[in-house]
Amino acid sequence: MYSNKVMDHFTHPRNTGEITDADGVGTVGNPTCGDLMTMYIKVKDNRIADIKFKTFGCGAAIATSSMTTELAKGKTIDEAMKISRASVAESLGGLPKVKMHCSNLAADALHAAIEDYKGKLEKNKEAKK
Repeated sequence: MYSNKVMDHFTHPRNTGEITDADGVGTVGNPTCGDLMTMYIKVKDNRIADIKFKTFGCGAAIATSSMTTELAKGKTIDEAMKISRASVAESLGGLPKVKMHCSNLAADALHAAIEDYKGKLEKNKEAKK
């Protein structure tokens, strides 16, 4: 049912935890299945220097969160925004159709964290004027 990569990222998730002084935080959830994901990013020189996640959900939700952090780490903000729902699932060797919504949440949580970061940058620019 699940690829070896999905099982590896589920049983040995990468980048778990929280960044207390994160530059951006994104939380998304799916009320239908109960999955909830929060991504935390630390940005340096327009690159994601550190990224962590906390996920409450099924094995696929944890695996997609883990893979998303691996895909995003070290990328520029623009490159990370291009990480798609499909690319997360593809990087894991595919997901069962019934679990594809999990990859949607992981990419959405990353994008929400980036948008939060961008919003904070804009606020800081406005405050300096």
